[in-house]
Amino acid sequence: MQSSELQQNTPLIPTHIITGFLGTGKTTAINHLISQKPAHEKWAVIINEFGQIGVDQTAIPTQDDIHIKEIAGGCVCCALGPALTINLAMLIRRIQPDRIIIEPTGLGHPSGLIDIIQGEPFCSVLSLHSVICLLDPRAMDDPKTISHETFIDQLNLADYIVLNKTDVASDAQLDQALQLAENMYPPKQAIMKMAYGKVPIKILNTQHIDEFSASFPLSHEAEHTRSLLVTPPLQPLMLTEPGKPIMKTGFSNDIYSCGWVFHRDDIFDYEALLTLINSISPVLRLKGVFRTSKDRVFFNNVSGELSITPIAWRRDSRMEILAQTKLDWAYIEEQLLRSLAGKSHNE
Repeated sequence: MQSSELQQNTPLIPTHIITGFLGTGKTTAINHLISQKPAHEKWAVIINEFGQIGVDQTAIPTQDDIHIKEIAGGCVCCALGPALTINLAMLIRRIQPDRIIIEPTGLGHPSGLIDIIQGEPFCSVLSLHSVICLLDPRAMDDPKTISHETFIDQLNLADYIVLNKTDVASDAQLDQALQLAENMYPPKQAIMKMAYGKVPIKILNTQHIDEFSASFPLSHEAEHTRSLLVTPPLQPLMLTEPGKPIMKTGFSNDIYSCGWVFHRDDIFDYEALLTLINSISPVLRLKGVFRTSKDRVFFNNVSGELSITPIAWRRDSRMEILAQTKLDWAYIEEQLLRSLAGKSHNE
């Protein structure tokens, strides 16, 4: 694909990366930015999920001037770079958006993604604007997280660092996170403290500073090589039948993933489902959207911290688990089926 194929006679499209480690609130921040979108603008949002079943797209309400594209089954920063290139080109041609926001997986190194946006064939079409990294200050208590190469470079390459979830962080955690952000060089365009991902839209109006550099620029290439060795190509999901979910598993970058999609007519007993989700351990991340006996809800469990919110998604029920150890996926599926309303829990 040559850059001339995408050449436009219009201004370059501002393109943003919303990055941050697992569970920092990236999708919530994107929703808040969308709520501030000028009425005349058309945005494209690309969401990358590490697992095989896309769940994050369900958390962004559908509207005519917001076009959502989800790329699941790995990391667009490395293994799924070709998929990102194809989908970006397609969105530019078909949608002609006024702005593009890309949310890579929390395990993704942003260096490869920046290379794609600034290289051929997009350098004459896209303009890399503010790169925003969300940081949960509570991560400062986890030595494995703060020493992770991807975590470090997500911060290194960001124009803005947003200390999110300040309402649940301690003063000591906030101080440590602020010190980490303030000691980075070159200095960030801004460091912000907030809760609930309430990122102001004004920070989208600045260009990315190319002087920011990665401390581990080759780490995403190593991840790409490992992904190619152990992860088969992502296959399209087939249509489900009631009571017969589709299950997809994966393994990449030392992380196991498993996801399920249930038919839209499947209804889950809320209490049984809640009990099951609380029992699944240990997990890095569990996300699920379900039609339950109470309502349609979104479950989000990050390292044992569960949140439950109403959701507008109506297409199906689905769940994705990321874990550092391989769990008993067949048993979890069995328990999901037993959680269906009308099923006897003693069967």
